Amino acid sequence: MKKIDAIIKPFKLDEVREALAEVGIEGLTVTEVKGFGRQKGHTELYRGAEYVIDFLPKMKLEIVVSDKMVDKVIETIKNTAHTGKIGDGKIFVSPVEKAIRIRTSETNDDAI
Repeated sequence: MKKIDAIIKPFKLDEVREALAEVGIEGLTVTEVKGFGRQKGHTELYRGAEYVIDFLPKMKLEIVVSDKMVDKVIETIKNTAHTGKIGDGKIFVSPVEKAIRIRTSETNDDAI
């Protein structure tokens, strides 16, 4: 099993979620996060004062999948979240040693 963390632009969330559902992903966790990479921050004007916004709003998706689904999920996220502009995001893949569904005590692939 693998855990896929994807950082994407907020306005792409619904499109990515729908695309993942189409390839068979039934569950994911979404968190509103802030950060920056090469995109850096930007300045904004508020009540006549200029402020530097260092951290930009992003959405973090966390998905645990069986090994056979990893490439399909990565491709789906990559193709759906892509705008071609700086700040499209990143995808990270990590191994998962064990998964347990609390309600039924199912483990590993059966739990996801």
